[in-house]
Amino acid sequence: MNHSLPKPKAVIFDWDNTLVNTWPIIHNALSLTFAEMGKEPWSFEQTKMRVRKSMRDSFPEIFGENWQSAGASYQNHYRSTHLDKLEALPLALDVLEMVKNKGLYSVVVSNKRGENLRKEVEHIGWNRLFDKIVGADDAARDKPFADPVHLAFANSSITPDRDVWFIGDSEIDLECAKNTRCTAILYGEDAKSHPDYTQTHYQGFPYHSHVLNHKQTLKLFSSGDL
Repeated sequence: MNHSLPKPKAVIFDWDNTLVNTWPIIHNALSLTFAEMGKEPWSFEQTKMRVRKSMRDSFPEIFGENWQSAGASYQNHYRSTHLDKLEALPLALDVLEMVKNKGLYSVVVSNKRGENLRKEVEHIGWNRLFDKIVGADDAARDKPFADPVHLAFANSSITPDRDVWFIGDSEIDLECAKNTRCTAILYGEDAKSHPDYTQTHYQGFPYHSHVLNHKQTLKLFSSGDL
């Protein structure tokens, strides 16, 4: 396995369950929506396994021609609790501060609706840590397509490539990183047990503490020529 990381000139972060814990909020809103639409709700584990795509890409597959009605219901339930229950993942802020202190271009690219995403970033007090915040529906297409990444870098001098790290918790993020030539870093407890971990195209970090304590990462961030 070759998991060497290039020196970064920018870092792309996913949002949900990469920087903040929103699984309970998402699952609750989905469960209420399923009930209203007369469908059997998913278990919590099923929600964690199945929620990957943006709403405009996933809801037509789940709810068919009633997807817009289901989407409105989901948004109402989600927005009723998301700010009150939003939680930062342990040491996520430390990682963001490390990136910020190094002067790297830092963006969020998420499949959460852009309006909800920006409210959450503002609510948790992290606006200052990002140069751009891009959510679902902001670009012509959502992750895994390259469109939201290109939008995130549209007003910068940076072209996405291997020296742009893409940190996310799902296969959608790995695919989006591949589609934009970025270096994929899979975040989460299952990172190193993922079937693609034996491949050379990404690094895995189970927790933010691993990012902060990883020898190669620390070397790259402490060097003076980034």
